[in-house]
Amino acid sequence: MIKGLKTYGSDKLITKLQKLENPIFICTIATTKTSEIPGLTGAGATPELTKYTPAGDAELILEGKVMCMEDIPQTVIGEAVTPTPSVLTKGSIELCEATKMVLNAGSEIKPNVDVFDISDGNFGQDIRTGKAVKNPEAIFEKAFALGSILSENHDYIVIGESLAAGTTTALGVLVGLGYDAKGKVSGCMNTNPHEMKNKIVDEGLANANITPSKNNNPFEVVSAVGDPMLPAVAGVLMGATVPVVLAGGTQLTAACAIVKSLEPEFDFSNMCIATTSYVVSDETADLLNISEQIGDITVNAVNPFFEESMEGLKNYTKGYIKEGAGAGGAMFLALMRGYSIDQIREAIEKEAQNN
Repeated sequence: MIKGLKTYGSDKLITKLQKLENPIFICTIATTKTSEIPGLTGAGATPELTKYTPAGDAELILEGKVMCMEDIPQTVIGEAVTPTPSVLTKGSIELCEATKMVLNAGSEIKPNVDVFDISDGNFGQDIRTGKAVKNPEAIFEKAFALGSILSENHDYIVIGESLAAGTTTALGVLVGLGYDAKGKVSGCMNTNPHEMKNKIVDEGLANANITPSKNNNPFEVVSAVGDPMLPAVAGVLMGATVPVVLAGGTQLTAACAIVKSLEPEFDFSNMCIATTSYVVSDETADLLNISEQIGDITVNAVNPFFEESMEGLKNYTKGYIKEGAGAGGAMFLALMRGYSIDQIREAIEKEAQNN
């Protein structure tokens, strides 16, 4: 048993990952104009600034500082100020010295760091229009090739995301593909605007003339009410020939739903979801139920014990942020590399103090 880790499903992959030596961590960045809807997300000081969050997270993870905006991305909700989850990611990745990269699937703001770009200069639009993503199949195909190439040089792949309002676009894809997901996706606030999310998704599906069904073409659903990150993560997952850890919460179940739609007999035993305990214990969501609907997907939840930490990080225990920028998967990766949860928390605290 590993302190700070709880597994829902099989632990066989954990045993395998602990023996592997050369992982790579990927943060997939993208934006959706949906994030600018007031009151929908707290992943930025204002709705207008949410488009900077993915680029800022990318810069912090790769270079340790934000360059695309004056201040580090942070969540400001009421009186609570909470550091971006990329601080958790940065601290964890630096601790275990893992190879890292940023995959740009469609970010409106380009980060001032080297990225692998598959966006063709496009980014996600407001899903209420029913025209959210331009050519998601092309994104998928490029990501599929990337997953295959990375498998030649790495023993396993950990892939997360930074995308404001991503739980709403994930909800759109899940509902569009016929899953019972309304009222079950998580969010970065300590309250969850499910009614707003449901209304936005319903409006987008209606404008795209899509009736929810598991028989729908996943690329058509993503094109209507998804975001660029989802086909990118799905592509890497399907293209990889090594184990894949999806570093994130309910957003990445939508990537799994895309995979399931494209390949109904897909074997999920060589992958898992790794997230924070704050997502799994979120009383306003149900990650485990969504993943169970899709397939035999193991979920690993990392508890960094932030109740013992500094004030900003304590807000995670109060329902703020919970996950993002691959934070849960980055901490999981550090655990797989043999570091204790106490060492991981100390590394995160050091990173938070530096920023």
